[in-house]
Amino acid sequence: MFRYFIIYKPYKTLSQFTSSIDNKKTLADYFTVPKSVYPVGRLDEDSEGLLILTNDTKLNHRLLNPAFEHEREYWVQLDGEITDEAITQMQQGLQLNIKSSLHQTKTSGVIIFDEAPAVAERVPPVRYRANIPTSWIKIILREGKNRQVRKMTAKVGFPTLRLIRYRIEDITLNDMKPGTIIELSKKSIYKKLFHGSI
Repeated sequence: MFRYFIIYKPYKTLSQFTSSIDNKKTLADYFTVPKSVYPVGRLDEDSEGLLILTNDTKLNHRLLNPAFEHEREYWVQLDGEITDEAITQMQQGLQLNIKSSLHQTKTSGVIIFDEAPAVAERVPPVRYRANIPTSWIKIILREGKNRQVRKMTAKVGFPTLRLIRYRIEDITLNDMKPGTIIELSKKSIYKKLFHGSI
């Protein structure tokens, strides 16, 4: 029987249920699911937010195969006050070094938040520096290269301080908090991810 869960992966947690490294938190520290259920894709240890867990290999293939593009939305806190020029550069695409080879990113949606979004507190919090402002942006990608968001913001001169994956297609965190898990039906998750096609 297929099972489908969405979770809010906490900061400094590996996107897996086991670890060979002592003192590393894993999903097993927060979530209890059947042994056959695994994360679809991953978020870096220092990133937070939405992950899908399932034992449905078809859904796993549809989400991870680059031939099936799907939207992912990230909320990003940046070191410094982002400029319009930097936003435009990210929107138009950048050349990034991904695993020792150059990759041209696709065009993406990048929007500045007028004010900091209402997000859960991070533990530990981002280091506060009174003399250096921060800004929040929303980045919408249709690809997922290794550490792509962090590399994009660093390339335009605004390092990422906090990174939250907020949405995958029509599945959003809404008011979920780190460590929250919600089970969805097959019909519901396929509708939200693939607009009903199974």
